[in-house]
Amino acid sequence: MLHLEHSCLFFRSWLALTVGVLLDLKLSACSSLSGSRPNILLLMADDLGIGDVGCYGNNTIRTPNIDGLAADGLMLMQHIAAASVCTPSRAAFLTGRYPLRSGKWHLGLNCESSDDYCHHPLSHGFDHFYGMPFSMMGDCEPWEMSEKRAGLEHKLNVCSHVMALAAFTLAVGKLTRLVVGSWTLVICSAIVALLFFTTSYFVGALIVHADCFLMRNHCITEQPMCLQRTTALMLKEVSSFVQRNKQGPFLLFVSFLHVHTPLITTENFRGRSPHGLYGDNIEEMDWMVGQILDTLDTEGLTNSTLVYFTSDHGGSLEAQFGNNQYGGWNGIYKGGKGMGGWEGGIRVPGILRWPGVLPAGRVIHEPTSLMDVFPTVVQLGGGQVPHDRVIDGRDLLPLLLGTAQHSGHEFLMHYCESFLHAARWHQRDGGAVWKVHYVTPIFHPDGASACYGRGVCPCSGDKVAHHDPPLLFDLSRDPSETHALTPDTESSFHQVVERITKAVEDHRRTLSPVPLQLDMPNNIWKPWLQPCCGRFPLCWCDRETDP
Repeated sequence: MLHLEHSCLFFRSWLALTVGVLLDLKLSACSSLSGSRPNILLLMADDLGIGDVGCYGNNTIRTPNIDGLAADGLMLMQHIAAASVCTPSRAAFLTGRYPLRSGKWHLGLNCESSDDYCHHPLSHGFDHFYGMPFSMMGDCEPWEMSEKRAGLEHKLNVCSHVMALAAFTLAVGKLTRLVVGSWTLVICSAIVALLFFTTSYFVGALIVHADCFLMRNHCITEQPMCLQRTTALMLKEVSSFVQRNKQGPFLLFVSFLHVHTPLITTENFRGRSPHGLYGDNIEEMDWMVGQILDTLDTEGLTNSTLVYFTSDHGGSLEAQFGNNQYGGWNGIYKGGKGMGGWEGGIRVPGILRWPGVLPAGRVIHEPTSLMDVFPTVVQLGGGQVPHDRVIDGRDLLPLLLGTAQHSGHEFLMHYCESFLHAARWHQRDGGAVWKVHYVTPIFHPDGASACYGRGVCPCSGDKVAHHDPPLLFDLSRDPSETHALTPDTESSFHQVVERITKAVEDHRRTLSPVPLQLDMPNNIWKPWLQPCCGRFPLCWCDRETDP
């Protein structure tokens, strides 16, 4: 059992900032690997494409610290996220389960009041929290891309114009005596139009104050965030954490705001990359990785710490404005963030370093999953995974140590929300990795490679294509998913599809109904749940000291 004493979590829910967790665990049988249980450092980028990193093939963006981590450790070449968007992918990472099983699409904060903290990490086993409890989004900083503000402004302006037109029409009717009755309706329509107009003017500032703030435990420390010092604050927290807990063992989870929009980049890194602000942001994140690794080295913890680096999913192809690309590159892989089962959205970097234990320079091509980190950490901590639920992740240690030839995954399912879009089969006796697509998003416009103009591809409805028989690819020969196989081009087509179909049926029998938390009622703003460091709606404070 995991014994959560003196634990420290600086956690990021959905797109927020996480800085870490310390677990004080019982002695483990795995301590014989290095004489004692290791410290564990988990590093997760946000929206980073696998093709954005030097060690995975990029030769134009400088990532020397991440590349050095790979050179001193090992690389997972088929490391798969459980979903192609942040929320369900991170839920799966934290639980070791497909997000469909728990319905836990987000953490958030409150359920019934602004201070019940029912979804707060402190209410779910962690002893310390520092970070953003809500979503990091483009609207946290005034710039050209928006996730909420632009749409709300447009709707409010339309409503304002409709009500103003109604007030004008009624006023003309009254003056020409075509409309009978009092002027009350005219005045009320004009007031409502003015309210809509005023709200549209201030909605950007309201979003920043409502969503973009920092907390330490249950206390809001900065509302709204001063984004230009967030990077320094995060590094300060990491350094302080390591110094306080260097006697260990500890588990430190650092979830970067980088490289999600609005691409918060300090002045020292702006203009350094040939790939504009996105490249600058990656290079700053790589520098942050280096600073964190230097902290381990300074405290003498490098050889006793297992370091893991990944991204929550692939880069966002639709993150562009005009001629500027603000999303990542997924290398040779098709698709990207939010595209169901296409490889570019779910294949992510996977780098692990544990000096003296894991062989340096090793490359593993076996299918692995972000869900595997949970049972692996439990094993390293001397615990046992829960037995009262299905755990989809597999302990990575045998594969990493070379005592197992294959990973624990013969099949992996690829969901888009609650819809199964694709599945893969690692045919171990022949070495092939087969993948079928039952549903794929319809790219827009025709001939495009993403859903441009839509923010993210849909998971269902009339904007997706259903395939019967499913599209079949052999990823071992066609990792870019360029040529769909047919019974004419692949003699084992029907046998492969039937085998995967049987695995999908077996998987579905293990599912139990759970409430979906990503539906509209659970994701609309509720004023009575709004965290506020002052008297609502005057939510402003700055309790952070400059790092």
